[in-house]
Amino acid sequence: MSKKPILLDSITDADASYRGEIVVSGSHGGMYPAALASAAGLRAVLFNDAGIGLEQAGVAGVLALAEIGMAGAAIDCHSCLIGSAQDALDRGIITVVNSVAAACGVETGMSVRKAIQALTIAPQADNHLPKVHEARHEFRLEEKDLLLVLVDSASLVIPEDENKIVITGSHGGLIGGNPDRALKAIARIAVFNDAGVISSEVGISRLPALDDRGVAAVTVSHDTARIGDAQSALETGIISNLNTHARRAGAETGLKLKTWLNSLSNKS
Repeated sequence: MSKKPILLDSITDADASYRGEIVVSGSHGGMYPAALASAAGLRAVLFNDAGIGLEQAGVAGVLALAEIGMAGAAIDCHSCLIGSAQDALDRGIITVVNSVAAACGVETGMSVRKAIQALTIAPQADNHLPKVHEARHEFRLEEKDLLLVLVDSASLVIPEDENKIVITGSHGGLIGGNPDRALKAIARIAVFNDAGVISSEVGISRLPALDDRGVAAVTVSHDTARIGDAQSALETGIISNLNTHARRAGAETGLKLKTWLNSLSNKS
């Protein structure tokens, strides 16, 4: 185990080379990120709580890790920038602690740096969470005959999604503040979760970056849709933020995402 924690702006960058390490991640603490941490064999992991949100989806994975004996905790989305592990390390405050991390001395209200010190005694989990098969599928809105691409993580977007309507379960913050990671395709429309819309509005920082590419982009409120669940965004999500291109396409804050999509022309 390294003396210093491993900093990963996205937990999708974790692999077996990090086995036994303590990782600070900029990702939300939902089930899929937790499954990736488990698959990589991490000793302990800290995620952003993403506002916790609907059905506690932002921290569901943190809590589930205790079932396999892995220490996990979540960091207050208002204390640091989602998508930035360095900022989480520098300014993050713990909000949610699973039972394994608590046994190591991690407490709510503790700084991330102090939590990492406590986690040096965390046990190495022998078991793994079941692999989460993230959904990537197409869905047709019958009212307008619009074809949508639903992906629970923006990491599943592919270049072939260009000019499509892409609904993700991911947070709307730039990974590591890098505009190049806003989206892997020039979509017609892109949808994200606002993850609590934290300081510096980083929870929605993909939106202006996508404006520069001509992509209409919105976030849905974390209180109305489960983060990490694109179907939830479509079915119950309410638009909380939007960029200029989305406004020109008729999007409005407070409008149901599905209502907006149904108002669109089926022409690209």
